[in-house]
Amino acid sequence: MQKTVIIIAGPTASGKTSLAISIAQHFSTAIISADSRQCYRELNIGVAAPSPDELATAPHYFIASHSVKDSISAADFEKYALEKTQLLFEKNDVLVMAGGTGLYIKAFCEGLDVIPVVDENIREDIIRQYEEKGMNWLTGAVREADPDFLSSGEAANPNRLMRALEVKLFTGKAISSFRTGIKKIRDFNIVKYGLEIPRQQLNERINRRVDQMIDAGLEQEVRSLEPYQQLNALQTVGYKEFFDYFNGKISKEKAIDLIKQHTRQYAKRQMTWFKRDADINWVNGLDQSAALGEIMKSVTAEK
Repeated sequence: MQKTVIIIAGPTASGKTSLAISIAQHFSTAIISADSRQCYRELNIGVAAPSPDELATAPHYFIASHSVKDSISAADFEKYALEKTQLLFEKNDVLVMAGGTGLYIKAFCEGLDVIPVVDENIREDIIRQYEEKGMNWLTGAVREADPDFLSSGEAANPNRLMRALEVKLFTGKAISSFRTGIKKIRDFNIVKYGLEIPRQQLNERINRRVDQMIDAGLEQEVRSLEPYQQLNALQTVGYKEFFDYFNGKISKEKAIDLIKQHTRQYAKRQMTWFKRDADINWVNGLDQSAALGEIMKSVTAEK
């Protein structure tokens, strides 16, 4: 029987976790998270990490597996996930991967292009200026050095922006020039499913989820991370807005409104990314029972 990884993708608040758990329980298998923030053990409420009850339903990997002090890249995730996949395939024919970080899913499925190693002094100087001057400076620097990058769908990710800037400053070439488009061939089957929800309903879900996060103690969680607020892991929706509130830049009410707004914008960018992937089979995120049945039928037929 061919080994298979079932990937569940989609925007935040679309129900990926619950659907992935249902699939994992059906196959008595494990789930590998493809979320670039749920891997940090210090982040919980603000990244909508699976609850203890959810984690108990199936083995989960890349959840609370690293510290915010660790620098985790898509290449790191690719290595981690491939190693974990081979290990888990020793006991399971089917695995589940679920998450909304498109670049991580792409790295796992297709591999990544080799980008030149940059002089450490250039990297450190960019990080220093970003920490001193903030996101507006970083966006402006990239706009001047590599304007095409800002239309790539990664303009809100400071780590990706700094990577694009350092590559351009070191090599004189845009980071896109190193992307070959050559996909690596994996020795297992991959099937991708995406959860799609009408924009209005998704926005309503996002707003409710943020309110639930506030009630669950998000402000206290972010407060405990104030000493680390300059780390890349904390340049995250739900955290950076509260840091601005703590630093007296905005009111608490404004911070909460911005979390909702920025989360909705992030969900839109996620869908833009995933819609470019012709291999994703889209299912109705509002009817998880029907989505599960459709996925089970399709996967069983392939097997």
